[in-house]
Amino acid sequence: MNLQSRLEALKGRHASLESQIADEDRRPQPDMAALSRLKLEKLRLKEEMERIRAQ
Repeated sequence: MNLQSRLEALKGRHASLESQIADEDRRPQPDMAALSRLKLEKLRLKEEMERIRAQ
């Protein structure tokens, strides 16, 4: 997988996580542990995308 296709895959996963975070946050009683895990994974993906762009 070349860097551009890897970056596109990461962007898709990042967008999916953003949607999952929004869905969880809209629940009457959000699962804070799940939100924390999702946000951490989203941040990890963002950092990886930034590393790829910097190359």
